[in-house]
Amino acid sequence: MTIKVLVVDDSAFFRRRVTEILNAHTELEVIGDASNGKDAISQTALLKPDVVTMDIEMPVMDGITAVAQIMASTPTPIIMFSSLTHDGAKATLNALEAGALDFLPKRFEDIAKNKTEGIQLLQDRVLQLGKKKSARRTPREVPAPRATTIESSRTLRKSPSEQRAETASSLSRIQSRARQTAPAPAVSSIPTRRTSFRASGKEYKLLAIGTSTGGPVALQTVLSKIPANFPLPIVIVQHMPAAFTPAFAARLDSQCNISVSEAKTGDILRAGHAYLAPGGKQMLLEGRAGKANLVIRDDDSERLTYKPSVDLSFGSAAKTYGGEVLGIILTGMGADGREGCRMLKQRGATIWAQDEETSVVYGMPQAVTVAGIAEQNFALDKIGSAILKEISGG
Repeated sequence: MTIKVLVVDDSAFFRRRVTEILNAHTELEVIGDASNGKDAISQTALLKPDVVTMDIEMPVMDGITAVAQIMASTPTPIIMFSSLTHDGAKATLNALEAGALDFLPKRFEDIAKNKTEGIQLLQDRVLQLGKKKSARRTPREVPAPRATTIESSRTLRKSPSEQRAETASSLSRIQSRARQTAPAPAVSSIPTRRTSFRASGKEYKLLAIGTSTGGPVALQTVLSKIPANFPLPIVIVQHMPAAFTPAFAARLDSQCNISVSEAKTGDILRAGHAYLAPGGKQMLLEGRAGKANLVIRDDDSERLTYKPSVDLSFGSAAKTYGGEVLGIILTGMGADGREGCRMLKQRGATIWAQDEETSVVYGMPQAVTVAGIAEQNFALDKIGSAILKEISGG
């Protein structure tokens, strides 16, 4: 099946560049283009593409307004092109709230090692969004997740045992470096109230969430259901560039009852507070349950290409909290999180995954489901209430 694409940008040069890249793939075909948001709306209605690539700043009508109107009249998967700046981050988050499903920097090299890798990344993202319209199958009928991005291609060429060994090796190496340089946590920040609850005889002391494509809106949906007096700390790993995570944390903080901040080294995990892993770095948990702290480390290794990595953060949570964790994998490409969830599950933790129907891309949730790690699958709008019921034991 060929995925048909509409390219929208006010730069004729950029439209040609994107068109050439997409048409070079045998499963992609650019069927039209537009130079502003107003034309994008009419072209989407006329051509009915499977995917629209959309610029943000354009004359006549900007991309955010166009996204909102397209989603109201002709719902279509949309991927935004953004600049990796603070303003670019805010605008991109606005576009995602308006209905866009994914984003990429206009300079592909900003998130890829070279031009070839950047080209493949764009092609893979468009393919995945286009296939959102394809016929669905139940998890039992779905084969093991196929490579959908450059990162997941590298990972899935390796056997499960090789992936587990690689994750454990990377975690051990980064934790060792972290212990050498991490400052002592501030004692005054240690919470004084109990931060563990039992549900069906199970004790929880941490909620851990991992996600990628579609994650910004999914996280907002889940976290908005969490009350300010939530009894556990929350750690979040969202695949996102470094320029975006400060703005995203601030947005979640303004939208949710709990406090949300970008994680930093020395943070003590406090109940009712969510810590978002910084883009481009690794977030590790150290210490012990009840007095755990965060360590943020650079990672120049090529073993794991996700920075931040769900596998590494979840793996460190397994060492720190053991089985007293509720781990949740939301929408996202690839299989990051599978090995971290496996480590948690081996310690006795509870693992959930978002269902296929409500996932923007059923890659990460599928990986933990097909591997038999996820105990339950939930529709996105049910996850928040399910968390509260599980933690309270109701």
